[in-house]
Amino acid sequence: MFRVAVIGSGPSGVYTAQSLVQQETVPDIEVYVLDRLPCPYGLVRYGVAPDHEKIKSLQNNLRTVLEHPRVHFLGNVEVGAPGLGLKELREIFHAVVFCVGAAADRQLGIPGEDLPGSHPATGFVSWYSAHPDAAATRFSLAARSAIVIGVGNVAVDVARILSRGAAQLTTTDMPQGPLGALADSRVEDVWMVGRRGPSQAKFTTKELRELGSLPGTEVLVRPKELALDPAYREPGDLPAVRRRNIEVLRGWAERDGTERALAGATPPRRLHLRFFLRPVAMIGDAATGVRAVRFERTVPDGLGGVTGTGEYEDIQGQLVLRSVGYRGTPQPGLPFDEATGTVPHRAGRVLRNDAAHPGVYVAGWIKRGPTGVIGTNRPCAKETAASLLDDAAALAERTLTEDPVSALIRAGQQPVPWTGWLGIEAAEAAWGRRLGRGTVKLPDWAGLLEAARTGAEVV
Repeated sequence: MFRVAVIGSGPSGVYTAQSLVQQETVPDIEVYVLDRLPCPYGLVRYGVAPDHEKIKSLQNNLRTVLEHPRVHFLGNVEVGAPGLGLKELREIFHAVVFCVGAAADRQLGIPGEDLPGSHPATGFVSWYSAHPDAAATRFSLAARSAIVIGVGNVAVDVARILSRGAAQLTTTDMPQGPLGALADSRVEDVWMVGRRGPSQAKFTTKELRELGSLPGTEVLVRPKELALDPAYREPGDLPAVRRRNIEVLRGWAERDGTERALAGATPPRRLHLRFFLRPVAMIGDAATGVRAVRFERTVPDGLGGVTGTGEYEDIQGQLVLRSVGYRGTPQPGLPFDEATGTVPHRAGRVLRNDAAHPGVYVAGWIKRGPTGVIGTNRPCAKETAASLLDDAAALAERTLTEDPVSALIRAGQQPVPWTGWLGIEAAEAAWGRRLGRGTVKLPDWAGLLEAARTGAEVV
């Protein structure tokens, strides 16, 4: 039997497992998908916004793979903990594939970035997604004005959740704490700000259009800022997504005050989309927190980037969420490229001193950087799986005797099997029924592990 450990149960990890068990060249392969969390699905569970139910339904496809008879999910396994490093994994498995994503936030590197009230957007996402690491986190939404720095899909998600009424989110699996905070929110103005122009924004058209359909929220854009972008005036040569983005923004920009006034009363919230503004400092102090963000006006430099003009604008905001990208972190026992935040590899084979590290592979963001959409992980995973299968004959020469679950327990781990995850699912459904809602996520480690233990015993 040929055993493979896949570290991470998000899309890249599950697609890797799928590629391995669907091939026929190594028929006796067994894949163990290990995750630090007791729950599978990675960012599909803990990164996709709760009101994006169609995208979240991808869990059903991932579930099919994890229920394959030769795929074994083991949650609550901490790779890198004492007793379970790469050396120990290689003693339990013929091959190890790291599919751990990019967990760190990129920093702005500006004065005041760490003032109270300034947070990475991923922390806000983890809070409203019930990530157990964020169980002790609290976000005050007493601010009148919130600033989201960045114009990617995560920034759009965060701006949309801040602008959406809590009543519209009760049908989702959002936990009670964040739902209550949103119900009490005093935020009236949400600013989403990018340092470059609309033709270079990273959001998708579907995400962008959703902002224009939020009940009680008016989207405001400034025609002069859009016009600074040369591609805005002549979008024909842009890729299709960015061209459609321009069309949506153009429609919003061409509305005048009369048209908005005829549409009804002043909405409770305003969502401002701003471009060509680069953050240079956060204004405030340790006692009262952030009060505003100072931005420098930028203009296109003719080379695809922007340059500063020396003109500044302060936007008032008592809550700042920074969404300027992710970065991979070093993995235990693996080489790491600090410049790219990735593990050096060749077609998924980990490279140490430019030579392949036998039996060790990468897939997903830790392999290629935080780029692409969920579907991008499929070809990435297939490439890595193909490399591993090409090496399988040589790797299989080692004899493995101990059962992986027993070995993990001996290493000090307490693995949560698939039956434990089914117990978590049942507990979340029951919790939602008690609250008069649908399924509601359990937000803390203790609740998840108790549900997993009970579920594993019952099943």
